[in-house]
Amino acid sequence: MRFEGTKDYVATADLRIAVNAAITLERPLLIKGEPGTGKTVLAHEVARALKAPLIEWHIKSTTKAQQGLYEYDAVSRLRDSQLGDERVGDIRNYIKRGKLWDAFTKDSRPILLIDEVDKADIEFPNDLLLELDRMEFHVYETGETVTAKQRPVVIITSNNEKELPDAFLRRCFFHYIRFPDADTMAQIVEVHFPGLKTKLVKEALNVFYEIRDVPGVKKKPSTSELLDWIKLLLNEDIDAQTLRERDSSKIIPPLHGALLKNEQDVHLFERLAFMARRERG
Repeated sequence: MRFEGTKDYVATADLRIAVNAAITLERPLLIKGEPGTGKTVLAHEVARALKAPLIEWHIKSTTKAQQGLYEYDAVSRLRDSQLGDERVGDIRNYIKRGKLWDAFTKDSRPILLIDEVDKADIEFPNDLLLELDRMEFHVYETGETVTAKQRPVVIITSNNEKELPDAFLRRCFFHYIRFPDADTMAQIVEVHFPGLKTKLVKEALNVFYEIRDVPGVKKKPSTSELLDWIKLLLNEDIDAQTLRERDSSKIIPPLHGALLKNEQDVHLFERLAFMARRERG
């Protein structure tokens, strides 16, 4: 199994190396990077390229590691026993399989995405160490042991919202997705908007990177937000010359709501525009 990228996903050479190294080592691939840099999409594209089933486990602040294995619904079983339901005789009727169980029982080697692992409690990663190492777990209610038929390719994403435990990090192959440079970003735009005029792409990227480089910007626009903005520019028929002719009194770009996502950043650009007008005047 080797990942060489897909026509719909621009994977840099170092990212392809990281994916293939994790597959070879049979270790989880821990992917970090700014929000919107394609961490989650990577798992989808790896699954597509390798023609492997994809199992997604999206982590929330309330997610517990045990939910990835299975959950036993004792309350429903008690209720059914009171109602005389015949299902209570088999405890398996009250065990809900988790995403790891699903991945372990696949006949072909699956891709298991554990998305935004840093959203959960700090102990969440450590609670999965044994299962991810041994590729098996015990179901205490039934006495059975679930062992992976095929060791899944595990891709774990993190937005760097909190530090992950050292013991967990030691077991992962790590890769940080650097924010794309202008050339790589142009390739990404071409994937999503094939045949788009070069001049418009150039001017849109100039504006985009100018915004990201302004000191004090709280929420830098991401790749996904750039793509949304370009889509709006096309819809409103805003051309390259309009973007190029922005003067200092119009520092905020057209349709800026796709790029600036909080009031502090909008106020920052408004202040910059005011100062520019005053210096000119």
